[in-house]
Amino acid sequence: MGQRIAEIDIAGSPEATWTLAGDFGGVADWMPGMDSCRVEGENRILETMGMTITEKLVSRDDATMAITYSIVDGVPVESHEATITVTAAGDGSHVTWVVNAAPDEMADLMGTIYQQSLEALKAAVEG
Repeated sequence: MGQRIAEIDIAGSPEATWTLAGDFGGVADWMPGMDSCRVEGENRILETMGMTITEKLVSRDDATMAITYSIVDGVPVESHEATITVTAAGDGSHVTWVVNAAPDEMADLMGTIYQQSLEALKAAVEG
């Protein structure tokens, strides 16, 4: 299993950043390539690039500003779990997106996608 870490500093308060990053059903509002997102129970169903991907919410903690989810269908992975965490960094925020996935090639791909997504999150928060 491979682990990749995407991270970024954002010139926005942790609370403002968490409002977007911690919204399990709102990822299509800022993540590139998402056509739609809907939540059904503990799952979110993403439509992207002709694929339907189902992700399950594992945990969400407003106090620590961390959300963990796993892909359960729609992507050829043996296993997947990712955590987005927002922390204070000076006058702004630091966001990490850690993914553990197998096979390792999927961890590489997801690490790249998540880094690009953090750039989009930064643009959304900073306006």
